[in-house]
Amino acid sequence: MPLHGDSILAVGTVAFDTIRTPFGVRERVVGGAGTYAGWAASRISGSVGLVSVIGEDFPQSELEQMQAAGMDLSGVELRQGEKSFFWSGAYHMDLNTRDTLATELNVLADFKPVVPEKWRNAKWLLLGNIDPVLQLSVLDQMEERPQLTVLDTMNYWMESAMDGLLAVISRVDVVSINDDEARQLSGQHSLVRAAKHILSMGPKYAIIKKGEHGALLFQNNANGALEFFYAPALPLEEVVDPTGAGDTFAGGFLGHIARCGTTDFDTLKQAVVVGSALASFTCEAFGAERIRTVSEEELLERVDTFRTLVDFTPIAAVAI
Repeated sequence: MPLHGDSILAVGTVAFDTIRTPFGVRERVVGGAGTYAGWAASRISGSVGLVSVIGEDFPQSELEQMQAAGMDLSGVELRQGEKSFFWSGAYHMDLNTRDTLATELNVLADFKPVVPEKWRNAKWLLLGNIDPVLQLSVLDQMEERPQLTVLDTMNYWMESAMDGLLAVISRVDVVSINDDEARQLSGQHSLVRAAKHILSMGPKYAIIKKGEHGALLFQNNANGALEFFYAPALPLEEVVDPTGAGDTFAGGFLGHIARCGTTDFDTLKQAVVVGSALASFTCEAFGAERIRTVSEEELLERVDTFRTLVDFTPIAAVAI
């Protein structure tokens, strides 16, 4: 069956998380970068092909819900007699910092992603936060370069697999990381200088996420000058669990671009807002509980709320 023009291939973990926040504890909720990104992209895109690996402990009911939402799981490998990847973490009161309590690789320890043949010409590719060696493997399996490839990564890979990460960065279009990771990757404290450095590594665009303070999108314009866009974060009355917000952002970001079918800077600006809006839903409940229920009406209403955050009457003159 041929892919739709807005079909997205997403690669990332499908896992279990035990999450502790100041507002409660949830044991073994379904999580993982691939899960959050898949749910987010499926809210707004035609279909999502997921490449991952799970153990026999993963609930069939969860797989059925993912398929019902438009996710093609033919690229999800099921390992009989083995356990799914597991992570446990505890968040501090500000919810911006967390401690990892446990990491059990299980099926992920020797995972070798296999992209189904029908997905090897996907126009839109999301490389979720996994080992750069696996991300490179996926890129090598694509029959032609996707129209847009988004890379999400983290400081762990900068510390343990920098050579592989640099190789991946040189082959993608968008790098999406948080501000601490941008500083670590670039060696620059200024986020503007950090963005310039990251763009010099090969990608066309850099996204630097600042958590509750929003996100920045950078590109070098046609004249070679740095151009950027800032989207604020939505002030939420109640933040329950930020786990997976970055993965949700990436899925929503690419989902909007795939739906529009264009990669101009204005579309990417919109995509940053859409991704941020979806990520705000994820923070309202534990795990992927909230993102899987977001309706189009709710998303549009929240996107409009984002617009009002920076909407003001033009100033005719300023007295100095």
